[in-house]
Amino acid sequence: MAAKKVVIIGSGFSGLSAACFMAKAGWQVTVIEKHSIPGGRARKMEAEGFTFDMGPSWYWMPDVFERFFNHFGHQVSDYYTLIRLNPSYRVYWQSGGVDIPANYSDLKKLFESFELGAGVQLDAFLKEAEYKYKTGIQKLVLKPGLSLGEFVEWDVIKGVFKLDLFGSMKKHVAGYFKDERLRELLEFPVLFLGALPENTPALYSLMNYADIIGGTWFPKGGMYSVVEGIFEVAKELGVIFNFQKNVTKLKVNNGIVSRVITSDGDYEADVVIGSADYHFIETSLLETEYRGYSEKYWQSRVMAPSCLIYYVGLNKKLENIKHHMLFFDAPFKNHAEKIYTTKEWPDEPLFYVSITTATDESLAPSGCENLFFLVPVAAGLENDDEQLREHYFKKIVARLESKTGQSITENIVYKRTYAYSDFVSDYNSFKGNAYGLANTLKQTAILKPSIRSRKVKNLYYTGQLTVPGPGVPPSLISGEVVAKQVVKDWQ
Repeated sequence: MAAKKVVIIGSGFSGLSAACFMAKAGWQVTVIEKHSIPGGRARKMEAEGFTFDMGPSWYWMPDVFERFFNHFGHQVSDYYTLIRLNPSYRVYWQSGGVDIPANYSDLKKLFESFELGAGVQLDAFLKEAEYKYKTGIQKLVLKPGLSLGEFVEWDVIKGVFKLDLFGSMKKHVAGYFKDERLRELLEFPVLFLGALPENTPALYSLMNYADIIGGTWFPKGGMYSVVEGIFEVAKELGVIFNFQKNVTKLKVNNGIVSRVITSDGDYEADVVIGSADYHFIETSLLETEYRGYSEKYWQSRVMAPSCLIYYVGLNKKLENIKHHMLFFDAPFKNHAEKIYTTKEWPDEPLFYVSITTATDESLAPSGCENLFFLVPVAAGLENDDEQLREHYFKKIVARLESKTGQSITENIVYKRTYAYSDFVSDYNSFKGNAYGLANTLKQTAILKPSIRSRKVKNLYYTGQLTVPGPGVPPSLISGEVVAKQVVKDWQ
């Protein structure tokens, strides 16, 4: 009997993951990708001797990556080398820069120096966060989110209050710490990846456990090394990749996708998995009658941020810099409200800088530096012309120069900007979002867009707009979850 055929649209982390799990289950897997290389938002860009990771730059939750490779008889070290960053990152407040140590004892001393008793409070805070992390990874995120019944397990019900689904991240953190800097430090992962801390379930303190205990790592060669590793696994498993092909339509007959139509040829499929933007597949590739969600539904979704990004190459080395630097030297609350409440361009933005050459000098020409600037902004801000991009670039560069005490403006030999219109044109991204849906209570688990189409029997979805949510580890898990559901439904 011939193997069943699955066509996967998109080769981001969720698409690559789904491809590997489907191939392992014995399916004939074809991946269709519009770009010339795999990776989706995690592609790399090479220009004038500089190598930039275009999207994800934080490597957290190393256990999730290890678990992924273990499924296929491999380990992370078969494909790339991990370096633990110490300090994990640097934070600049108005009062100056502080390095966040990787060593837990040193971190407790730092907390204690900010607020008497904060070291002991950190122990208690992380004990709760550990429970959430382990329960979340083992019990919650591996669920397909198709019915409430999935969560009716005694140990989950018993621990539902410990999971803090109904309290807010802001109140949770404030219950442990009074110092504003400590609160900002613990709130930043949800601010950059989800929603306002007051609208994010306290469940997501699990991110603090991932940060502090799991550690901040860097794969030598850049985050694209991870993409290349998974791509190799997929090819070993027999997955077929077709690059530079745009999917233009899903041909549906009697509620079943029969053909995937592209700019260069058609593909037959028993099942289709969409790893491209969920909204795009629904509204642009399907006829109206087969769309599971209305435009009103999509417009009512709370989106995680979009980004204003700058890829910059310098012809000199910098001093007194770290691999990751967070600039909280402007009012935290003001920028957060611009992203999530008023949905406007910020006046004085918070921003983040990744300097990968601080760890791996091979990513730039000798004597040069590779900088990645990211400003989180509201999704849907369309007026991102070059004048506006330059306005913000000058602002954040001036602050970088002021805080580090060195000039970079005269040493820029390469610069590329990336914002709303690029996310839309490159990824068909709904509202130009960078991260997917915000992690609000009303957009958690079964309340996210479903991994299984409501109206097309053999169409499934994976990635940041469905379960479990935004981020690289959740996207890897999303591919696993959807593959297991497909196999369960169709094998």
